[in-house]
Amino acid sequence: MESTTECAACGKEGNSDDMNNCNKCNMVKYCNAACKKKHRTKHKKACERRVAELREEQLFKEVEPEECPLCFLPLPLNASQSTFQSCCGKIICNGCIYAMQMSEGKDLCAFCRTPPAKDNKEQLKRVKKLMDNGNGRAFHQFAGYYAQGINGLAQNYQKVNEFLLKAGELGYAMSYFNLGQAHRDGISVVIDKKKAQYYYELAAMMGSAHARYNLGLLEAQAGNAHRSLKHFVLAAKAGDNASLDLVKEAFVLNQQNARRLTDEGGWITKDIYATTLRAYHQRQKEMTSDMREKAKLLLV
Repeated sequence: MESTTECAACGKEGNSDDMNNCNKCNMVKYCNAACKKKHRTKHKKACERRVAELREEQLFKEVEPEECPLCFLPLPLNASQSTFQSCCGKIICNGCIYAMQMSEGKDLCAFCRTPPAKDNKEQLKRVKKLMDNGNGRAFHQFAGYYAQGINGLAQNYQKVNEFLLKAGELGYAMSYFNLGQAHRDGISVVIDKKKAQYYYELAAMMGSAHARYNLGLLEAQAGNAHRSLKHFVLAAKAGDNASLDLVKEAFVLNQQNARRLTDEGGWITKDIYATTLRAYHQRQKEMTSDMREKAKLLLV
C-alpha cells in the first residue's frame, strides 16, 4: 500500500516514495525541487537543529570493533600488535601471524598464503595496486612510508596528510585519528584544535578508542565535563585503560560529592561505573588469546 504525505511547502499530497526529501535532515518532503527551494529559509533552523542532533547521536554511539579476519577477535588497540599485509590488504593480529609461522606456512601471509615481498620495489608495487582498488589501509600504509622516508620515498609530511585524508575517506579510522594528531601538533599544518577535534570525531564515529580518549581530553579542557566523561565511558568500554582510569576517578570524586566534576552532578553513578567496568573487562578478554600472548613474547 502506498503511503502519502504532504509537501512541506505547498501542502500538496503525494506518494511519499516519489517526493524529494530534505537532503540534510530527512524530516520533511517536497513535491518538487521548486518547493524545496521555496521552503529552504523557513526550514533552515529546524534543519540545522536536527542535523546537529543526528551528529550527536552518531558521535556518542557505540561502534563494533574491527576484527581480525582470521580469528574474528577484535583487533588489539595497540597497533603494533597487528600487521598490515601488502598482498591482500588485510590487517591481521600478530597472534594469527605467529600461528602461521609455527605451522607449515612459515612466512606466508596468514590470510591469503602469499609469500612476503622480495624487496622494497615489490612492496611498493603491491601497496599501489591495493590503492588502485580503493583499499583505505593501503593509503594509510603509503602515508607511513612518506612519514618515515622509507621504501625509496623521501620524507614528506604534506604527502602524509594527503594520503591519510584519502584513507579516512575510504573508511580507515586510524587515518582520521592521525590527521587529528597532525592538526593538534602542527605536523606540516598550522596547529588547529578545531580541525583536530573534527578529525578525532570522524575517527571516533568509525570506532577509534584512541580518538575518543583525545576528544574526552579536549572537551575537558573546554570545560565540557559531562561530554568529556561520555567520551571516556565509551572509550573505556572499547578497552582503553587510560579512559577507564579517568572514569574511575570521576566516580570516586562523585561519591565524595565533588559535583564540580560534571555538568550534571552525580553523572558517573555506581551503575554507570559498574557497567563500564564490566564492558572494559569483557573487551579486554575478547582481545586476548593464547596465540596473541605468545606473539607478544616471541614474534619478530
